Parts: sequence; structure tokens; C-alpha cells
Amino acid sequence: MTDRLRIAFIVDPLDRLKAYKDSSIAMMREAHARGHAVFAIRREALTWRDGVVSARALAIRPTADDHAWYLPGEEAVLPLTAFDAVLMRQDPPFDFEYVTATWMLERAVAGGARVFNDPRAIRDHSEKLAICEFPQFAPTTLIARDGADVHAFIDELGDVILKPLDGMGGSQIFRVRADDPNRNVIVETLTHEGVRTIMAQRFLPQIAEGDKRVLIVGGEVVPYSLARIPKAGETRGNLAAGGRGVAMPLTEREREVAEYLAPVLWGRGLLIVGLDMIGGQLTEINVTSPTCFVEIAEQSGFSVAALLVDMLEEACAR
Repeated sequence: MTDRLRIAFIVDPLDRLKAYKDSSIAMMREAHARGHAVFAIRREALTWRDGVVSARALAIRPTADDHAWYLPGEEAVLPLTAFDAVLMRQDPPFDFEYVTATWMLERAVAGGARVFNDPRAIRDHSEKLAICEFPQFAPTTLIARDGADVHAFIDELGDVILKPLDGMGGSQIFRVRADDPNRNVIVETLTHEGVRTIMAQRFLPQIAEGDKRVLIVGGEVVPYSLARIPKAGETRGNLAAGGRGVAMPLTEREREVAEYLAPVLWGRGLLIVGLDMIGGQLTEINVTSPTCFVEIAEQSGFSVAALLVDMLEEACAR
């Protein structure tokens, strides 16, 4: 029997979370079902004083009701060391406030708190640029800010995807062909006239079969991906952009890439990772608040949340 754990989740405002699909809520429900105590913290509530990182934490009891999905309990300011585990689940944007939170959480870790994902690893892994460490798995990619470099890439490949380095949910992603009459203004807009670095990647026609989210939890590869299939007339599969999520068993190539990356990323303290793959090629490595737990569980029967709590229990027992 696992000892009762105190698990805190740093999340967006509770009333904004969509319980019917939110991965953090799925984790909370699983933890509560096993008898663990669940707490919610807002990132804005983090404080540091005299070497101690604390936050105002609300004890909650998750329910099965997607409308009134939790019952609030006591609220108190507690040091993060008062919890057996703290999960950083705040959604991007990955702005200076997010970076500041990782610095504060890093101090909490130095003081003995267990924080997942590791705050330094979150900070060091740009979700777009992280693929530069593993070019053998990635499509032809350019990272640049000079418009001439971007245009040369477009001319060379003929059909590319352009995206900012700090976007999420498919925001500001453009497909640009060499003969696109709007290519100049798109490049100028994304690079802010050459002062902002962007990513350009070869367009992968396999996007029609889905932008696959492959999850790794505690170094274990989830056997199902969620294929986010673009709606008609779209090139973005992101669910936030209207894509349709379909759970699928991993392909041999997807498993090969995930199995290679799993021990590397878990060794860096990245408990929950979401690989984005199109046609077996790695396009992003998501580490801030990877999602798709609910859709995979509902369609495949595999509980990613249960695997997550298994790994938390194991980590806390060490």
C-alpha cells in the first residue's frame, strides 16, 4: 500500500480548466482516487523569502462531475517542501513570468522540494528548438531571423511551414509555397521585420494523416498516440485549431524515436513529455504542460493518468 502523498498542481485558474478534456484534472482525479491529497496552486502565488519558496495552496477534492469538478477545502500558504510532489502544469506563453517561475521552482528544488517537470529542464528545453539536439529524427529545418535566409529556404524546398518559437496550439503557423504571393509579408510579420527568430520546416504531406502526439511518462512510452487530424482546408492538426483527435497504436518508427528519447529526457527530470511527430518525423518536444491524456484514455482504454501517478508514487518512494 502506497503511503498517502500530498501532491500540488501549479495550474491555470480552476474555473478556466475544461474538465472533460483537461489532462491535469485527469491526473488529479487519479491521484485522489488512490487516496492521495490534491492541492492547486496558481503560478502567481509563488513567493521566495529568506531561502524558502512558498505558495498559497488550495486543498481540493476532484469529483466525476465535469461541471462542478472539484470541492474546495482549506487554503493556506505553505512551503513547497510541504508537498511530496509539485507538478508544474501552467500553460504557456513561455514568457519572462514563466521563466521567473522556473527560477523560483529551481530554488525550491535546491531546498528539498520535488518538482516535475524539473524547472531547469523546462527552461533549457525550448519546445521548438529542442529538436536541434536530435536532427536525425527531424524534418529539414531552419532556425533563422534574417528574411533572406528564410526566403532561400522556401525557394530551395518549395513548400514549407513557418512558425514562431514561442507559439502554442497552432498559433501563427503558416504554410508557404515558393509561389505564394503573400510570402514576403508572412516572413516580415513572423520575423518582425528581421528582429525575431523563427522556425521553418519542410512541409510534410503526411499531416493529412495527423500530427501525432506521442507521450512519454517517467521514461515509459505510452503505446498510443493521439493523431490530431486537420479539418478540411487546414494544414494544422492542433486541437485548438479545430483538429480532430484520434487515438492510434504507435507505428514502429514512432516507437523507435520515443524509445530513444525516453531515457534521455527522463534522466533530465522531464516526467511528462509530448513528442509531436508527422510521418514519423519529430517536429517538437513539448515539456511545459503536455496534454491528450483524456482522449487517449477514452478511445484506447489506456490510462495515461494512471501511469503518471504510478511514476509519481515510485519517484516519491526513493
